[in-house]
Amino acid sequence: MLQKKKNAVLVDGVILNGPIMDSKEGEKFVEEACKIIMEEVIQKADDVTEKVCEWQAPETLKQILDLEMRDTGESHQKLLQLCRDVIQYSVKTSHPRFFNQLYAGIDYYSLVARFITEALNPSVYTYEVSPVFLLVEEAVIKKMIEFIGWEEGDGIFNPGGSVSNMYAMNLARYRFCPEIKEKGLSGLPRLVLFASEECHYSMKKAASFLGIGTENVYFIKTDERGKMIPEELEKQVQRARKEGSTPFLVCATAGTTVLGAFDPLDAIADVCEKHGLWLHVDASWGGSALISRKHCRLLHGIQRADSVAWNPHKMLLAGIQCCALLVKDSSGLLKKCYSAKASYLFQQDKFYDVSYDTGDKSIQCSRRPDAFKFWLMWKALGTTGLEERVNRALALARYLAEEIMKREGFQLILEPEYANVCFWYIPPSLRKMEEGPEFWQKLHQVS
Repeated sequence: MLQKKKNAVLVDGVILNGPIMDSKEGEKFVEEACKIIMEEVIQKADDVTEKVCEWQAPETLKQILDLEMRDTGESHQKLLQLCRDVIQYSVKTSHPRFFNQLYAGIDYYSLVARFITEALNPSVYTYEVSPVFLLVEEAVIKKMIEFIGWEEGDGIFNPGGSVSNMYAMNLARYRFCPEIKEKGLSGLPRLVLFASEECHYSMKKAASFLGIGTENVYFIKTDERGKMIPEELEKQVQRARKEGSTPFLVCATAGTTVLGAFDPLDAIADVCEKHGLWLHVDASWGGSALISRKHCRLLHGIQRADSVAWNPHKMLLAGIQCCALLVKDSSGLLKKCYSAKASYLFQQDKFYDVSYDTGDKSIQCSRRPDAFKFWLMWKALGTTGLEERVNRALALARYLAEEIMKREGFQLILEPEYANVCFWYIPPSLRKMEEGPEFWQKLHQVS
């Protein structure tokens, strides 16, 4: 190569102005791999005759995939075969018979958006490095805030509803005690937060991660439909105060993971107002009902929340991951809480409006442009198209519940309020058996 390149710049035996890789070979590989994706994933997405998953035990799958990394690279054809194998033995989440926790299906517009962002490989922290994606995120957050019912607000996309809940918990604590950012936990009283018995497990994780402690999460009793009982919340707040603790946050849930329950937000907001508590609504699952004029009543009172977690990658099919934390405050609380003012990145004397450099209100530095997939999908379908998705999902849930009630051996647990349909399948051997410890033990084994 030195002989071929007359103007070679050589440092430590490395030619600096030579190609890093063969671009023509790389382009050919991308083209052929995209063809495999098109044929094996996208075109087969709605084919019910295909398998949801070609199951293999871990040790067998290790051998099939040849996971070992070696000193020399694999051939072009071997790599393409690996791509085929990865697709073949992965779970097809777009399959009509994929039933898993709170997401499924394919949206072609958000998929193309992901292709674009993966190819561009941006990081959303400053306008100069991600001009389009920062403006897109701003537009999407503004629209989501409108649906919540706030006149103004703030927000940020982050990796998952669990992280959104952690953001909100930390933000509520910072609002209560701003000096914690510099002085840490040592000078704080015992802080207590409240969530329903049916809340997402991320509330315990966040309390643990933030140093609040899982014992300081008071779980509030729920009614027969899995909704938080406001009177019980009031009792627990008073109990915490009598114990000498300091309540600071209530986390209500709009769409619980198992039952799909929506806590009574208006009544909970009354308790929060009375005691000066931050109200966070975990609407990761149920937030998309806000798009539907028919079903938005499920979240009545959400406009009184201080913060909301909402995941468009669930009900609306925006593609994992697509999760927003939305905050009612418009005074810059989010940035004040999380800013570290890195001078090499967030210079204040740039040639544009630095308010567009939103990365300093994130706990991340590098951050994916997750809002873009939601934005492109929203542009393609319009609000009415997204509304139809919500309405159809809930109509399907209603249909399933009605079919379950007609069929012998199936027992509906409760009428669905959202898209969650909870039921038991009771096999013939147990249908005439009296309900008791033995019955339930055997039924759990069946499940």
